[in-house]
Amino acid sequence: MTVYAGIDAGSRTIKVVLIDGNGSGITAKAQADQGIEQDRLACGLFDKTLAESRIGRSDVRRIVATGYGRNAIHIADTTITEITCHAVGVRHLVPDARTVIDIGGQDSKLIRLDGNGRVRDFAMNDRCAAGTGRFLEVVAERLGIAVSDLGTMASKSRSPAAISSMCVVFAETEIIGLLASGRAGEDIVAGVQNAIASRIVAMAGRSVESPILFTGGVARISGMETALQAALGRPVSISPEPQMTGALGAALLARRHCENMNA
Repeated sequence: MTVYAGIDAGSRTIKVVLIDGNGSGITAKAQADQGIEQDRLACGLFDKTLAESRIGRSDVRRIVATGYGRNAIHIADTTITEITCHAVGVRHLVPDARTVIDIGGQDSKLIRLDGNGRVRDFAMNDRCAAGTGRFLEVVAERLGIAVSDLGTMASKSRSPAAISSMCVVFAETEIIGLLASGRAGEDIVAGVQNAIASRIVAMAGRSVESPILFTGGVARISGMETALQAALGRPVSISPEPQMTGALGAALLARRHCENMNA
């Protein structure tokens, strides 16, 4: 068996995807929490994935690393930016996709694709956590609930709060004030989701082309795609396997490299 591997060393989680050599699909996938020892964690997850799939290390022809900590992964044959990997992963799953919105733990991106699936341009927010998953973590911590429960809480809101602060530190202070004034938690969560969506619109700068695919860990929180749809005024679909898209793209690029070498 010949397989190709993609490792996405994200800011909050590490993802591994293995694909086979004949293009039939994903052979194995796994994820684990990120930490300070990124290389050890990534290599451990990779080895565990191989063992559980009964795949030998010698069967892996090429490894591509992507994501926040990609340069720390010593077993990778090369590194490729998450911009490119998410574009490739999404287009593999949804061939007519033209825009990718990726919201992760520490940054958010809006990627525009041309008709051939190549990256035309992109905008990125990596200087403030207010438009990222970290913002949602802060809110969940303040409300004493799990991040996974935020969507359910937001769905109960009938009057989302206006969150005006552009910095997560000041936004947290604003949220504390709203709670002190008796504002319902569901209205605060819905307001935070709307605030994140509005930052994506600001990043876009102009109209975006459909189909629009939503990737990253934040895509797993219910209600975020609805907030994005309302802010953009266009349908937004959650990508299949939204948290694994970058790793999938990395694995596909590993296979593409080897196929081009043999051509």
